[in-house]
Amino acid sequence: INATRKVTNSLPEAFKHPLFRRFFGEEQPIPEERVERGTGSGFIISADGRILTNAHVVEGADRVTVVLNDGRSLPGKVIGADAVTDVAVVKIEANGLPTVTPANPDNIVVGQWAIAIGNPLGLDNTVTVGIISATDRSSAQVGVPDKRVNFIQTDAAINPGNSGGPLLNAEGEVIGVNTAIRSDAQGLGFAIPIDTAARIANKLFTRGRVEHPFLGIQMIDLTPATKEEVNQETKLKIQQEQGVLIVRVIRRSPSYRAGLREGDIIQKIDGRQIRKASEVQERVEASDVGTVLNLEVNRNGKIETVRVVPEAFPVDELG
Repeated sequence: INATRKVTNSLPEAFKHPLFRRFFGEEQPIPEERVERGTGSGFIISADGRILTNAHVVEGADRVTVVLNDGRSLPGKVIGADAVTDVAVVKIEANGLPTVTPANPDNIVVGQWAIAIGNPLGLDNTVTVGIISATDRSSAQVGVPDKRVNFIQTDAAINPGNSGGPLLNAEGEVIGVNTAIRSDAQGLGFAIPIDTAARIANKLFTRGRVEHPFLGIQMIDLTPATKEEVNQETKLKIQQEQGVLIVRVIRRSPSYRAGLREGDIIQKIDGRQIRKASEVQERVEASDVGTVLNLEVNRNGKIETVRVVPEAFPVDELG
């Protein structure tokens, strides 16, 4: 997938200064306009030309060109992109195209073969092989806390240009969408699980956008070490050594209005036991905007149930 975008360089502040006009007149330099080109990968998910890729591959693109394996070059239209999960969908006008087969996400396990295909560094149709070295890597662990994805980790080489391409199992089924999100990762690559990517892609094709449920809290997993650290650095006096501790409630957020507090320890959501912060994120992501979530929390040793109504994730605040 080749994407081009026009970028205009604004004038330096010095050119706008009255002293500059005094010496050089009112005529000022024309802002420079240049074309940026980016290259990524993608894969076809329907015979009529629906393509799945990364959002950052097509971000801000004025024109997208899709080069197929048979050498054809076709114009593509970006139907939608979701910055929160880094998933985007592109449509080309074609029929009878070969498509990928998604894998069963329940069968993805550490140690199985992983095959990455893409266009790394502009070298098209490159195949690299490794294994799945971990699953359910949270966005915070990976170093991209603004995303809401639990990544697959692999040691198959993934470089810029691989982004948006498929990560396959030994049967050739797609288990994830490769994404080059860590430039400093040595021998490690990450992929968005195919079930997450397919769910987001379906919403983008049907609605053109995705609303992600948002509570407005920051959490940490409680351990004996984090318990001591929290008690030393804050006014909280945590007794438990397990659970999910709320360390911040964002003002004017759904959680703030529902009455959640810093120091609350989340134990259950809608009756289901919660042990990790990543499980809270999964439960919230699986819910719908405007649907009540019942959070059972331990507040100073007392069990309380708080009803929270998630709102749409404020994507604009991501910058």
